[in-house]
Amino acid sequence: MFLEEKDFQHIKTRADIFQLAKERDYKLDKFKWDLDYEKQLKKLQAELVNLQKWIYDNKLRVAVLFEGRDAAGKGGSIKRFTEHLNPRAMRVVALSKPTEVERGQWYFRRYIKELPNPGEIVFFDRSWYNRAVVEPVMGFCDDVQYDQFMAQVPEFEHMLYEDGVTVIKFWFSITKEEQAKRFASRLEEPLKRWKFSPIDKEGQRLWDEYTKYKELMFSKTHNDFSPWIIVKTNDKRTARLESMRYVLSQFDYEGKEDAKANLLPDPNVIARYYRHLKQFD
Repeated sequence: MFLEEKDFQHIKTRADIFQLAKERDYKLDKFKWDLDYEKQLKKLQAELVNLQKWIYDNKLRVAVLFEGRDAAGKGGSIKRFTEHLNPRAMRVVALSKPTEVERGQWYFRRYIKELPNPGEIVFFDRSWYNRAVVEPVMGFCDDVQYDQFMAQVPEFEHMLYEDGVTVIKFWFSITKEEQAKRFASRLEEPLKRWKFSPIDKEGQRLWDEYTKYKELMFSKTHNDFSPWIIVKTNDKRTARLESMRYVLSQFDYEGKEDAKANLLPDPNVIARYYRHLKQFD
């Protein structure tokens, strides 16, 4: 769309731009989606601020796990979740590989110390589920360690549930083609190049192996008290909005009834895992 100087003499609002575009048959679908996304995001972030205050006032403990293949959009979603939250009652946890000492400890110990305190939300950029998918695929753990983890994790999460910790487990699902496209974008963008690693490259080659372990993880660790929530879309912005809606929908926080945002997640994007759920990753 090209506007001339004289056009700006009559344009005062966004509505004027849309009307002019309609008259000249310009396509503004992407522009409209950009505006709509920012508008929805702002409203949902305001609701997250309200939710955080309610969690703080009621001394609740909430852990939100972001899992998915490399480049699935976990970090970008966490950024939008936390952008306007009070940092005193919120943390982002993204642990590096275990130290020599940690490798000799019970696997869950390094994560237990990161769990939320009363009144706090903790966002995990990857979590203890590294041992369920990444580690066995990449050979970072042996069969005994893997089997022990898979036997213990439901009990571990059940203890958290009984102790009153709310755990929300997201799996961000993207296609193999979309992952390859995002990898290429990272390599082309200097500010994002640090995100790309040799493990990312292996992710494409070992796609089917990741799929096998992902499905085993779902089948053995999805349950009523700690379900897996699949975020199924190749659109990053849709994933962000719908995952926010899901979190907000799980709490009856003060002022929720007056929310100006739609708090119901799209069932075509957000769904609980079940064995016959058709996924594209």
